[in-house]
Amino acid sequence: MRNRASCWGGLAIVATVLVAGALVGCQSQRVSARGPLIQAPPDCVDVNFPIYFEPRSAAVTREANELIASAAMRSRGCDVTGIVVVGLAANRAAPAANFELSRRRINAVTRNMHRHGFDEVEFREREVGVAGPEPSGADGHLLRRRVDVSIHLMNHPVH
Repeated sequence: MRNRASCWGGLAIVATVLVAGALVGCQSQRVSARGPLIQAPPDCVDVNFPIYFEPRSAAVTREANELIASAAMRSRGCDVTGIVVVGLAANRAAPAANFELSRRRINAVTRNMHRHGFDEVEFREREVGVAGPEPSGADGHLLRRRVDVSIHLMNHPVH
């Protein structure tokens, strides 16, 4: 019983020290009515993500829309130097049909990105259809039903 009480007492002391340290840290920051005096620059690192599609579909899903919205938020305050959009397809149709599906998926993603504020950005688009290795496993073809997006970001130059 004594060990348990001393353990809780030790945790209470540690918690008190942590809270006091946090309060002192808050008091040491100079904040005006306008907010912090020094703003940290945004973390402008490239954003890469896949967007997956249903079979034979080029419709952007709700989840994909949320990914694009999140990428747009992350890109705020940065210079977007370019966006690369690569469309893939599962090897389930004729090559021409796979390329066409890749093209439709790319178009759907780029339209969605324009709606999220990626207006004045150079898009480099490439449909690859079924080119390249298909992921192994029974469901490997499912991973090919996607568009890969790479948003290239850079900090604003300091003058």
